[in-house]
Amino acid sequence: MAAGKPWSEGNVFLSGIQPSGQAHLGNYFGAIRQHLVSQDEAGEHFYFIADLHALTTSRDPEALRENVVDVAVTYLALGLDPERAVLFRQSDVPEVTEIQWLLACVTGMGLLERAHSYKDKLAHGVKPSVGLFTYPILMAADILAYDASVVPVGKDQKQHVEMAQDMAQSFNARYGASVEGGEVFRRPEGRLPAAELFAKVPGVDGEKMSKTYGNTIWIFEEGKKLKKAVGRILTDSREPAEPKDPAGVLLLDFLALFLDEPELADWRERVRAGGPDAPGYGHLKVRLVEAMDAAFGPARERRLELLADRGELEAVLRRGAEVARERASCTLDRAYRAAGIR
Repeated sequence: MAAGKPWSEGNVFLSGIQPSGQAHLGNYFGAIRQHLVSQDEAGEHFYFIADLHALTTSRDPEALRENVVDVAVTYLALGLDPERAVLFRQSDVPEVTEIQWLLACVTGMGLLERAHSYKDKLAHGVKPSVGLFTYPILMAADILAYDASVVPVGKDQKQHVEMAQDMAQSFNARYGASVEGGEVFRRPEGRLPAAELFAKVPGVDGEKMSKTYGNTIWIFEEGKKLKKAVGRILTDSREPAEPKDPAGVLLLDFLALFLDEPELADWRERVRAGGPDAPGYGHLKVRLVEAMDAAFGPARERRLELLADRGELEAVLRRGAEVARERASCTLDRAYRAAGIR
């Protein structure tokens, strides 16, 4: 690699996924779908399962191992192509934690104290650990280790990319004079999801869908369990014939995730008009189950195939880690040499 421009030409995309349990509709429409779409763009694509980050909250080792498997299976079943994208466990690339230390040595306490996620957890009574406090440094190391240029994020993660930019700039300012071009770390740029990809997903109670609130619907739910999950979606006691404002019918918000605009407009108009031909909540629930079956049916079958062959799944993660380590090793070596080590 050339000293002045040590990273690859062209875009390098990077996304991290927390292994926090079964992926729900909010995870899919809020993040997973964007990740899958981005793999079609020209450039390199890295997707890591953030098991080290999970240690700030996880207390069950076996559950963590299974959650890592669940994330990998979910992405592969939904269409992540390991021939076009690198999928790996964060912990399989130890170079990242070495980069974290180098960044920690140029990062001020004030920057970490301003982290929104840290302040939010304190406000909610979470007892902070050093790991939780330094979480943004590990996230920055994840980004900078692979020379990422594009980091798709939601609004709540935008600050983490900005902090990674600050850390890269601080390191480059201190040690960049020792390398041609003056840049050890490549500056990453965050990318918010396009409007047509982003969807605010409500929970079955009308609040934001979240595991914390227990109001989720699992992506791969099916059969009676899916009908039961959809049956939990909040409704009221109004009769089908009573005209209703579609904006106040939660089931229509769910259908908006799956239906094309002409069909969705028809459902909304019939609800608004009321009368003998107006659909009841039961009709809307049946249509939602049908739409979910159509959207995720093939992925459910693929998921079962993957779970039946854990060896192949492990091989995918191992191959991904080999590619990721090669890139991270080059970045670490570049940073060590700039800092006067090696």
